Amino acid sequence: MDFRQLTYFLAIVDHGGFTRAAAALYVAQPSLSQAIHVLERDVGSSLFHRMGRNVVITEAGAALVPRAREALHALEVARASVGAVRELRAGRLEIAAMASPTVQPLSAMVQRFAERHPAVSLSLRVALTREDVVETVRTGGCELGLLTTSSPLPNADVVPHHVGEDRLVLVTPVDGPFPAGRAVRREQLEGRRLIVGQRGTGIRAYVDDLKAQGIDVRIAVETEHRMAFLPLVLAGVGLAVVTASWADLSERAGALVLDLEPASVQYNVLVSRKGQQTPAARAFLDLAVPPAHRSSL
Repeated sequence: MDFRQLTYFLAIVDHGGFTRAAAALYVAQPSLSQAIHVLERDVGSSLFHRMGRNVVITEAGAALVPRAREALHALEVARASVGAVRELRAGRLEIAAMASPTVQPLSAMVQRFAERHPAVSLSLRVALTREDVVETVRTGGCELGLLTTSSPLPNADVVPHHVGEDRLVLVTPVDGPFPAGRAVRREQLEGRRLIVGQRGTGIRAYVDDLKAQGIDVRIAVETEHRMAFLPLVLAGVGLAVVTASWADLSERAGALVLDLEPASVQYNVLVSRKGQQTPAARAFLDLAVPPAHRSSL
């Protein structure tokens, strides 16, 4: 078993097949297939069920995924600790983030990092829920993750860093049911049609809590695509509860943004893996959360 085989194996997992993995790696598919055959012989088990052009990972393959990521992460740490990458004259940093904090604070963090370390490329990956962020970081899919939460993180395998908070607001059409400049009480949402995110997000938890309190709100649309919220509101499909980081964009697009009463706060948390980090990840953490001010949830 070698690092090339593990790289090929994870590429097939991440890209969903041999053909797409070969294209992403710029290698011939027969070379890729041969490397996987050798790897399967080394581990003594099939890693994929091959069904025509499609593949499905086996139980043995699923067990290998986190270990393969850990091995490649260890190699990346070793490589990144020497030469140009150590001085941040090159390198790459992958960050998993939920939709809400990508507007802020992630944009400001990325701006500061890019100004300080322009030679390091950043890859921002979408994660739908806080559990997705934590799992991606824990298993080595990304070195850092940014999420919003209203409660402590349950997973002890990542290190959380509090990087601010964001209150929830209500976005409506300008000719909507509520006047500008006046906070909307929870009970005023009775009978209203809402556009919501998937379960596992803070804004969905807020809506579910309304229903648990006996406030009969109606779910007009449930979507994983946060950028769809604003067009749907402007089209009159429903109202949306979002974090205040989206307020400026919403107002510039012609929507009305109103405070909610009582206020509901979400915490922005940057998470990192325990143990050694690449220089790029350490530099990003230092800019986003200065060591003297780091705190955990």
